[in-house]
Amino acid sequence: MNLPALKAKIARKEIDTVLMVFPDGFGRLIGKRLTAHYFSDYASKNGTHGCNYLLTLNMEMEPLDGFALANWEKGFGDFEMRPDLSTLRLLPWQPGAAMVMCDLHHPGGKRVEEAPRSVLQRQLEALEAKSLICKIASELEFFLFNDTYPAAFASHYAGLTPASDYRIDYHTLQPARDEAIFRSLRNFMDAADVPVESSKGEWGKGQHEVNFIYAEPLAMADRHMVFKQGAKEIAHQNGKAITFMAKINAAEVGSSCHIHQSIWQKGTSLFWDAKRRAGSKFFRQFLGGLIKYSPELSYFYAPTVNSYKRYQSASWAPTKMAWAYDNRTVGFRVVGEGSSFRLENRMPGADANPYLAFAAMIAAGLAGVKENLDCGELYEGNAYTDPKLPSLPRSLRAAADLLNNSQLARQAFGDGVVEFYVHTARCEVQAFDDAVTDWERVRYFERI
Repeated sequence: MNLPALKAKIARKEIDTVLMVFPDGFGRLIGKRLTAHYFSDYASKNGTHGCNYLLTLNMEMEPLDGFALANWEKGFGDFEMRPDLSTLRLLPWQPGAAMVMCDLHHPGGKRVEEAPRSVLQRQLEALEAKSLICKIASELEFFLFNDTYPAAFASHYAGLTPASDYRIDYHTLQPARDEAIFRSLRNFMDAADVPVESSKGEWGKGQHEVNFIYAEPLAMADRHMVFKQGAKEIAHQNGKAITFMAKINAAEVGSSCHIHQSIWQKGTSLFWDAKRRAGSKFFRQFLGGLIKYSPELSYFYAPTVNSYKRYQSASWAPTKMAWAYDNRTVGFRVVGEGSSFRLENRMPGADANPYLAFAAMIAAGLAGVKENLDCGELYEGNAYTDPKLPSLPRSLRAAADLLNNSQLARQAFGDGVVEFYVHTARCEVQAFDDAVTDWERVRYFERI
């Protein structure tokens, strides 16, 4: 939807509220609701403002110390929130509402490089400088529960009832119980410019997956974020709850965000060698960069303490750096042929911030091309059980250390961006280290 179309809807009193939002470091949409007339008359041209502490908060909305970007010593000033009018969209599940994504700028106009949208934009500029285009799509898995969000909160998220009684991967019977929700998701998302390819039951009890139609990275990341928020709101409207945690239960499978990617130039896929009917040299170089650099960029795929609980043997989540055709034990699965030939990164969890995950994949792949790397021979067999293969880090603490020491990350994203996300990760680790968990109470209360 463009601005003239929005103004027409405002005049017809179809739209009365516009959400101006931006993604924070955790992948939450942060912002404010404006009256539609004020947005149309003023904010669409001049933007609005938000406190710069919004990028330096923890999950509880508490300001964290140690950030150069925003702190008490600087007085926590404002960012400029500049609307990207190409992202104007209806929110059909919210009466009379539209949304626009914003880019963050410092007073005076300099881009806030640490903002997730800016991190991705920097990598898109690197592609553009080489006349390259990335096509990308994410697949999101999540669990649906027959509990409301307030009830789940009140129970400390214990004893929740999955929306199916048994595992439902590709089932069509039990998922039909919740087809009212999923029909709404598919149709509402399409009307909100988030085109969905399909929805299906997944392997876990109450687990589902939604696939999006591919797009260029910034549009895809925006759509990914709109979907996550919209899915939660639609579930709430139906008296249920959705979680995108990477690992909701130790006894259950985790939830992934598989990312499909290819690189194009002048309408031709650079991943495909038509003469050989196989992956091109460029593809092998690009994938070689992903295999080499994904461990040190893994924070961008797995940004929480919980993320690393998902990486377990025989769990459908990869643990090793290897690639293969149609092998779900490896980190990179290669699928398709011709114009559909692409790689699938199976490492990111559903909790990944898509802007950062996409940016990391582009940076690693371009480094592979620049360094003339090769992805090596395709892997055959069960990668879970092969001790020779390099592994992903096993904890957020280890991922933060690898990111801090990554020369590629500092070259691709800038020192300030790396230090910002390393500090974010370490603050999250410290919060977990300070917490007393249910596991500790069950284990030690009586028996220690």
